[in-house]
Amino acid sequence: MKVGIIGAGGVGSATAFALIMRGVARKVVLIDANEKRACAEAMDIAHATPFAYANKVKAGTYADLNGAEVVIITAGANQKPGETRLDLLGRNVKIFESIIPQVVAAAPETTLLIAANPADIMTEVALKLSGFPKERVIGSGTVLDTSRFRTLLGYHLGVSPKSIHANVLGEHGDSEVLTWSNGDAGTVPLETLAQMVGRPLTPEIKEQIDDGVRNAAYKIIEGKGSTFYGIAGALCRICQAITTNEYAILTVSSHHNDVEGIKDICLSLPTVIGKRGIHNVISPKLNDDEKAKLKKSAETIKDYSEKALQLIG
Repeated sequence: MKVGIIGAGGVGSATAFALIMRGVARKVVLIDANEKRACAEAMDIAHATPFAYANKVKAGTYADLNGAEVVIITAGANQKPGETRLDLLGRNVKIFESIIPQVVAAAPETTLLIAANPADIMTEVALKLSGFPKERVIGSGTVLDTSRFRTLLGYHLGVSPKSIHANVLGEHGDSEVLTWSNGDAGTVPLETLAQMVGRPLTPEIKEQIDDGVRNAAYKIIEGKGSTFYGIAGALCRICQAITTNEYAILTVSSHHNDVEGIKDICLSLPTVIGKRGIHNVISPKLNDDEKAKLKKSAETIKDYSEKALQLIG
């Protein structure tokens, strides 16, 4: 697989490193407005390839995206102190207006993978700007949030997070929905397993886990300025599902005609991912409270999504 990455900052370079070290990508092309940064990151990663796979990473231009199966877009503005979310959206829409047409011209058959924030809204913007079918415009969505949820559940239950099936749906953001009702491990519902191992999921424990998932990014940013390893792992996992035609179920963000009565919106639901991008979307089994929260999450995204689309020139 050949992968292009637009944006060689923390997320882009960590993603390139993950793709190379896990052998997911045969070739990675890093593109950044700061060419010196892109060259330096590519060179640094290249020096690690003898320890993993003999794959190639280089800095390049949009023309070098020709033949890329996936183009990951991590480029975007960071929110400034006192800046509204809509102000940030306006700046990121402008950035995407300069990026997306160049990607489409160089790699018209690629699948776009959007990691710039706010991820769900920028996925909708990328869909509009690219003119691609919705199956080939994917947001990183709540793949990382789901990983955080499973990790904390695993720690509490004494089970490998890889053996836990529990998802976070909706917005990649404050309104995301942790779906407790349908989680399981080893065919046993989470609540039952928790009782079996003597580690019940009390309201207090659930609240701690919810806070650990929902506010993880804020805590990481407070400590080190930004998050990039977790999202790099999530982006690498999505690329792996595409290149191996895995038909993996991942909670990526994509365009849906209707979610709990909210029309034409990008958010995360369990989604089958393979060579063609999105192969199918699964309607999750939720309880009434989770359905209400998912609708609220969709409403939150819809408001900003409509404003973002109006900003496209």
